[in-house]
Amino acid sequence: ERITQTVEITKHVVDIEEKGVKLRLTIVDTPGFGDAVNNTECWKPVADYIDQQFEQYFRDESGLNRKNIQDNRVHCCIYFISPFGHGLRPLDVEFMRALHQRVNIVPVLAKADTLTPEEVERMKNKIREEIDHYGIRIYQFPECDSDEDEEFKLQDQALK
Repeated sequence: ERITQTVEITKHVVDIEEKGVKLRLTIVDTPGFGDAVNNTECWKPVADYIDQQFEQYFRDESGLNRKNIQDNRVHCCIYFISPFGHGLRPLDVEFMRALHQRVNIVPVLAKADTLTPEEVERMKNKIREEIDHYGIRIYQFPECDSDEDEEFKLQDQALK
């Protein structure tokens, strides 16, 4: 008997304070994503969740009592890409194409420490090419300020 795999959406809320600035960070995890034998439209629950959060925020903003609105919108999707294989899987492409209009996507090469530096570079280049080929818009980190020192600029460029 087959067990149907569902994409579960789990929320974790963390309160952070740094230099007097308080921030409530909500991390939304999707265990089970892509684990099923048939992954047709398995990204749909994630897209629906993102849309629901935007709709709820819009309703709250449009209401009469706007003092204590909680912003539960999804602002960023950190999308982990498997290091095993030869680039993006069809599921990766389908997911990112479905969501890139809704949320900032930051692709991350998962378990990159299991690869040599040459393999990491080759994999990153392959993923970048495929992202460009499929017209997927990913988050572009802003340029650092011109008054930053050279070491910081080099570090910033390497991270990009």
